[in-house]
Amino acid sequence: MARENLRATVLGFLGAFAVFALLFYFAGVEELVDTLQMADVGTVGLVVLTTLAWLAAWSLALRTVLGVLGVDLSLAKSFFIFSGAMFSNNITPFGQAGGEPVTAYLISQSADAEYETSLAAIASVDTLNFVPSITIALVGAAYYATEVTLGTNRNLVLALAAVVVLAVAVPALGYTTWQYRYQLEDRIVSALTPAIRTVARYVPRAPVPTETGVERRIDGFFRAIERVATNPRGLAIALGASAFGWFCQMLGLWLSFRAIGIDIPLSIAMLVVPIGAIAGVTPLPGGAGGIETVLVALLLAAPLPTVTRSIAVAAIVIFRGAVYWVPTLLGGGVMAWVSFVGSRS
Repeated sequence: MARENLRATVLGFLGAFAVFALLFYFAGVEELVDTLQMADVGTVGLVVLTTLAWLAAWSLALRTVLGVLGVDLSLAKSFFIFSGAMFSNNITPFGQAGGEPVTAYLISQSADAEYETSLAAIASVDTLNFVPSITIALVGAAYYATEVTLGTNRNLVLALAAVVVLAVAVPALGYTTWQYRYQLEDRIVSALTPAIRTVARYVPRAPVPTETGVERRIDGFFRAIERVATNPRGLAIALGASAFGWFCQMLGLWLSFRAIGIDIPLSIAMLVVPIGAIAGVTPLPGGAGGIETVLVALLLAAPLPTVTRSIAVAAIVIFRGAVYWVPTLLGGGVMAWVSFVGSRS
């Protein structure tokens, strides 16, 4: 199992490197390097600070959700745990979908919480983070439409149409799932119980769980999700923290252009950052390569006369360099520490 996961991760990074090579070739390597060398170091430092502010905001959302589930955690500890979560997402194919089980294990070990509670917490945070992103993207598009005619560019119109579809489809899917949550729980229990018990038989030193035990844990996961969804105060705080985190990311992209002497409307950043994040579901570690390509395509599609290929790629390199590598390095240290402590206990 571990060998297969390692193989998938290695293949994912090789795919990401191939995408980056094509992207840099598209921008022109020499011109890209020259543009990056002109970047203002102080402004790049501000991009890093906005990244840390984003991590702190989403850490607060995680802390709030865990608090609703009865797990008390300090903001500092939740910051490092969330950094570890981002590390697992950034090195795992399919981004958050692939990294959530690892993240749940990290939370359970660091916060002394049950695994299903930890999984419900990070799943809730990831879901809550989606809501403000779509809302902000719609606001950014609406504001930008007052400055230019979106209809003059087919790519931007398609991107906006995708956001509108998601804004309608995701809440509808969530509402339907919530209404039939008990039936869904029964079907998941029936489908997963035999599979979990079969896998456990081939895992060394892992006890084979009873059917009752598997049902209890899956039921615990759903009960935890329900507790979060029915806590208005917790939802409001988590959504507010999530929205502020998204704003920090958008500000980071805007500052990345400022670092190389280019001004873009903040509304453009509000539009493209959430859409770019959707590319994180690609089978590349943390969406690396896919997110950058989508962001560059959207920026070049926008009517920004001063944004050339090399400038767009250079700004994205600065922005994603901070957003991807800061949590990866911090989270990597957290994961190493947890593994070290776990091996000694």
